[in-house]
Amino acid sequence: MSVLDRFRLDGRVAVVTGASSGLGTAFAHALAEAGADVVLGARRAERLEAVRAAVERLGRRAVAVRTDVSRPEDCRALVGAAMEAFGRVDILVNNAGIGGERPAAEETPEQFREVIDTNLHGCYWMAQAAGAVMLPGSAIVNVSSVLALVTGGLPQAAYTASKAGLLGLTRDLAQQWTPGRGIRVNALAPGLFTSAMTDGYPEGYLDTVMERVLSGRVGRPEELAAALVFLVSDAASYVTGTTLPVDGGTHIA
Repeated sequence: MSVLDRFRLDGRVAVVTGASSGLGTAFAHALAEAGADVVLGARRAERLEAVRAAVERLGRRAVAVRTDVSRPEDCRALVGAAMEAFGRVDILVNNAGIGGERPAAEETPEQFREVIDTNLHGCYWMAQAAGAVMLPGSAIVNVSSVLALVTGGLPQAAYTASKAGLLGLTRDLAQQWTPGRGIRVNALAPGLFTSAMTDGYPEGYLDTVMERVLSGRVGRPEELAAALVFLVSDAASYVTGTTLPVDGGTHIA
């Protein structure tokens, strides 16, 4: 197998949550371009159909299922749809997540739990569902955030806690599942990428953050998607339990 061949995903099936927009869409496109069939999950079912059609235009098969990852039964149903359509799950991209910028003294228990339920619990329920059917050689990537490593200057206690929790979850699942079952588990820590979440940032905030981005610019979705393809492919067959920051150097600035 050549070096470039190691990045190919032909014959594999990838499940992507949070696939209806933003980075989730970029992930789905990149996985399809690399050769994978894709199973798409998100709460906004109407937007999933457009992503499904885009994947099929790339010559790959796709299935779209309305999914709320905070509900374990939805996670099992998404994996079940993958098994029914394709008979296997080789890749799980835990991308579904929500934000929340609230002062810690004002955030209600319900608001905090909502973020944790989606961003952290949802990844766990998806990993449980997918892990039950994955074979050796499979890969899971949890999409965390650079805010799990550094502060961002906004009141985001729930979001930051959820994304930091994903790093611990990643290490523990790798410790449990890589040795005996051959399932690699890694995390991505994206920095500043244009998304629906960044559209809601306060005026002037992005200018302040850019002072800490060594690369001097916002990241492009395809740059993060390329890192994802690396982690789920045979190119990363000796990589597990790690977190890969893709942040233009923000975490060391």
